[in-house]
Amino acid sequence: MFKKISLPTSKKETYELLITSLKELISNDDCIMSILANTTSLIKYFLKGVSWVGFYLYVDNRLKLGPFQGLPACTTIEIGRGVCGSAFEKEQTIIVKDVRKHTNHIACDADTKSEIVVPLKVNNKMYGVLDLDSYQLARFTKTDQYYLEIVCNIVSQILSSLM
Repeated sequence: MFKKISLPTSKKETYELLITSLKELISNDDCIMSILANTTSLIKYFLKGVSWVGFYLYVDNRLKLGPFQGLPACTTIEIGRGVCGSAFEKEQTIIVKDVRKHTNHIACDADTKSEIVVPLKVNNKMYGVLDLDSYQLARFTKTDQYYLEIVCNIVSQILSSLM
């Protein structure tokens, strides 16, 4: 059971506590959807200034909306389209400081100002992406990238053991 805790003030300490909590929460779970759902919930709980967090999963040559926290979102994204489709296609994290200046951005929430998308590989194959949005400009940094890639690696290891 998850118990509410006081969050640290530094970004590094917050992420380290998030990662410790994530490992404890999902390491013995055997349901892919609950693992992904609890991961999004923890991220939304721990990270200030995040308006939306969720997974898009690779299904039938497209990205389909998976577990998320936030307002309703786009349900299907073509590979190469938008920040999610581009991060999936390139297999690399993309940080967008101002989505209004990003020519390939898909606006699911008109108030979103910045975004980070992290690829999720399972058994060395692209499985989907982790997408975070914010109503703040330039909310996401290389520090976020570093720790969110660790989060995706943890999720990947757990999912790999189930497949």
